[in-house]
Formats: sequence, structure tokens, C-alpha cells
Amino acid sequence: QVQLIESGGGLVQAGGSLRLSCAASGRTFSNYVVGWFRQAPGKERAIVAAISWSGGNTYYADPVKGRFTISRDNAKKTVYLQMNSLKPEDTAVYYCAAQGSWVIGVRQDEYDYWGQGTQVTVSS
Repeated sequence: QVQLIESGGGLVQAGGSLRLSCAASGRTFSNYVVGWFRQAPGKERAIVAAISWSGGNTYYADPVKGRFTISRDNAKKTVYLQMNSLKPEDTAVYYCAAQGSWVIGVRQDEYDYWGQGTQVTVSS
């Protein structure tokens, strides 16, 4: 069992930065792929980035490539999403999720555990 708690969301102007954190409980957190998803009003939840259990492999959705960086610290049981050059279209609720697999998944149904989400609002 893994419990996830996101933090770090807030209101920022376009061009600014935020760092989201996903803190996990559970002894085997280091065995899990962790992904960040986001859901904007009226839109489906979509993957933003994901990272393998070791941190050696990452995935980024096209809209955030070059602007967002995902990383993890297994000793602290925390995954981070550094978001730079934020745009109004990045406004959404951001969720972290854990997947009990060796292969990074990009679909919601591939993830087993979810956090409650944190709101990110980017003003123009």
C-alpha cells in the first residue's frame, strides 16, 4: 500500500516557476514508477511526466518537454516536478500517482495509487 500527498501548488505568473512535491508512505516506494498527471477544467486527466523506480528513465508529455523536470529521492520517499516557464495553459489540478511496474506507463489505468491533487494556476 502506498499513500501519496502532493504539495507545492499555487498561483504564479506566466513565465514563473513552481516545484511540486509528492511525498509517499509505504516501505516499497522505491519499487514504484511515479507519474504526474494534470486535469484542467473540462478536460480529461493526462500524463505530464513519469519516472522509473531508479530515476534512470523519464517520460515527458510533449507540451512540457524542455520546461518541466521530474526527479525522485527514494531515501526521502519523494518525487518532484520542477516546472519552469509556466504558461496559462499549464493551469490544472496536478496529481501524482504510483505504478507497481518496471515499465513507465502513460495511461491513468496503469497506475495503482493516487494523491488528492494540488492546484496550479498560471495567470497571464
